[in-house]
Amino acid sequence: MTQASIASADTTLQVLKQSLGLQLASNPHFFPEWTPELTMGPDSLLNADRKQLNRVKTNFLDMLEDPPALENSVKMVVLSPLLDLAGFYRHPFRIATETSIAIALEDEGITIGGRIDILVIKANFWITVIESKRSDFAVTRAIPQTLSYMLGNPSLETPTFGLITNGTDFLFLKAQRTPTPQYATSRLFSLINPNNELHDVLAILKYLGSL
Repeated sequence: MTQASIASADTTLQVLKQSLGLQLASNPHFFPEWTPELTMGPDSLLNADRKQLNRVKTNFLDMLEDPPALENSVKMVVLSPLLDLAGFYRHPFRIATETSIAIALEDEGITIGGRIDILVIKANFWITVIESKRSDFAVTRAIPQTLSYMLGNPSLETPTFGLITNGTDFLFLKAQRTPTPQYATSRLFSLINPNNELHDVLAILKYLGSL
């Protein structure tokens, strides 16, 4: 059989559905890990966390006055402080960048390959796959790409969580390969909204790290 290679950035939900049987989860309780009922308890964030996130939002909105904010700028201004406040730079977590991933679709003779922007790992288990884009890139366009990374998790029995951000918007995903390949998304969090929804994003990241 002739082998073909598809870049993860070029894959589509249709390819993932046809090749892996991936489906949008029909159970509304499949992805509770992003909900305020679990993540936004009274002790979820310190006052110092909230003050730092307010500064992050101000910095990013100032940066938007001269768009577009490039991918590396998003990582530096928004993602880096989020990962720090979530505790992901410290033991027992570790950060991997530009991690190569490939999914072999044997029945189709196709391999989907790419590089994960940021991967948070805890005790050899993937915690969060993070894909960052420039500010004028809609996060929904990166859903197939991010799912292809998440489905490449070598621990097939463990659900994988993902986060897509363009600095302005944030979207969490959950995917699993077994027993049924399925995925779901959170609601869209945005820095354009009146309240600072980075508070919600950090609370979710902290909760995922505690699982």
